[in-house]
Order: sequence, then structure tokens, then C-alpha cells
Amino acid sequence: MNFREIKPCKELAPYIHFFWEFKGDVTDNQWERSFPDGCPGVVINLGDTYKTENGAMEFGKTYVLGTKTSFKEGFITPNTHLLGVYLKPASFPNFFDYASQDELADTATEIDKPLSLNLDKVMKDPTTYLNRFFTDKLRHTNRELHEVIRDIHRSKGLFDIYELAKKNCTTVRQLERQFKKNLGASPKEYSNIVRFQNAFSMLINNQNKRSLLDIAFECGYYDHSHLTNEIKKYTGFAPSQLFPSHTAEANFEVLHTKYSRSGEF
Repeated sequence: MNFREIKPCKELAPYIHFFWEFKGDVTDNQWERSFPDGCPGVVINLGDTYKTENGAMEFGKTYVLGTKTSFKEGFITPNTHLLGVYLKPASFPNFFDYASQDELADTATEIDKPLSLNLDKVMKDPTTYLNRFFTDKLRHTNRELHEVIRDIHRSKGLFDIYELAKKNCTTVRQLERQFKKNLGASPKEYSNIVRFQNAFSMLINNQNKRSLLDIAFECGYYDHSHLTNEIKKYTGFAPSQLFPSHTAEANFEVLHTKYSRSGEF
């Protein structure tokens, strides 16, 4: 697999993590799993039909990737070629008045033609075109959930939701409505993803120096069983399957780098 990131222009940096391009190589012919990150995206298929558990992405078509709250799989072949936009949490409505994010969460939905990326322009100069496309699509610069999401990340997913609402001068009910509409998950669900991301990063970098129980306590889990169950929930694997050796840790660090950026809000 070949994966590269492209920084967006300065005007788009508050809303977009990066543009990305993903190509298969001659060794690829397998299902690839990605983990939840709480971020939406937009992708256009520039290669063969890309099979996912949500269906198939066809050549030349543009898809909205709803906020990911569970692990997903796609089948990578040597002719896989995807170009995408990795949006920051709750940033999709800044560009599109398309649908409530809770309707799109965990799906890959073909976007209406007037909102689709132009295949010819993408093929000619993808970076210039994507910067221009999303700059032109920027509907407003308001980020009403920005500080709330930042608070969740600062606490590594451990901020009490009631205190979070109080700090941001709102109610839990209003906060939940805003999160569902603009982000596609409840504040609690998103906090759990951020907490998982933090624990996952620690496990990647652990190199068998600390026990699972120590990491569980530091990340706010009751015990190692609680952490194990959360890892299974979000990855489909037990910790022993993910990190049986330093080699395996290195492999999953690549996956984490590619797909798991919620900690970089």
C-alpha cells in the first residue's frame, strides 16, 4: 500500500486535517481494517471498483464518508486508487448543507452530482483543485462545537459530560443535539473514541514496558478487562492479537497513523 498526505491551504486548515491519496501495489489483495476516529470525509475513486462492507465505490464517483464510530473494512487490490479529504470533527456542515451527520455516520454515501468532485480536474491537478473546490464550498466559518471538542481532547476523553456542558454554557440535551447533527455521534460516544485513541497510542508505544492494567487506569478504564473490551469493540481484535510482538506493533502503528487522527484536533 502507498499512502500520502497533502496539507490543505491555510484557509482550510481549521476544517481539514489533510487531503490524502491511497494506492494499492502488486502485493495487495486483502481486506484492510481501519479504526474509528470520529471524523467525516469525502472520497473519489480513481481506480477499480473498491469493495467495502457498506457496498462498492465505483470509478469516478464521489462519496461522503460519515463519521466513523466503529471499525470498517475495504478490499485493497493492486489497482485500488482513492483520493480523499480527511475533515476535522464536526466540519462537514461548514462545506455542505447535505444531511444531518447522524444519518451519515458509519456509511459511505454517493454524493449528489452537483456536489461531486470533477474527475477530469482531480486527475489533472488534485491539490490545486481540492483547495479551490473546498474554499469555494466554505459556507461559513462558525465552529460552534470547536471549544467543546477541544476540551474533550485536552482531557483525553475523560471530561464529564455534565461539566462539559456547564463549562460551555449549554445543557447536556442541547449538546447532544448539536453533536448528533454536526458530528454524527453523541458527546459520550465521541469522548469514548478519543479515550480509545489515547489508549491505543499508548499501547503502540508501550514496547512491553507497562502492564495493560497500568495503561487502563491511566486512560480512565475500570480495569484491564474494561480496556480489553473497548479495544475489541473499536478494532475487532483483542490486545494480544494487535500487539503480540514489536513487529506487530510497528504494523499497527502504520494503520494508526493513516486512519486515526482524532487526537490531532
